[in-house]
Amino acid sequence: MTLGLNDTMKALSDPTRRAILNLLKEGDKSAGEIGENFDMTAATVSHHLSTLKKAGLVSESKEKNFVYYSLNASVLEEVLLWVKELRGK
Repeated sequence: MTLGLNDTMKALSDPTRRAILNLLKEGDKSAGEIGENFDMTAATVSHHLSTLKKAGLVSESKEKNFVYYSLNASVLEEVLLWVKELRGK
């Protein structure tokens, strides 16, 4: 795998981060839009997004005064391939 599997698995191990990924599969969202779905501070949302970015599971793009986050499905595909190989199928 091109990115660290440990970072990816750590990011995926948290249910809040998995919920964020589910939100992003609907399309790009700002941190504020993501935060509206959770009962947590903006700093906590930022921490989760930082962990997901470090793992390569999300990317960010800046438009004017906003930062938008998007799902990076290619890393998930790499994890699925690894699991499939591990199972021997």
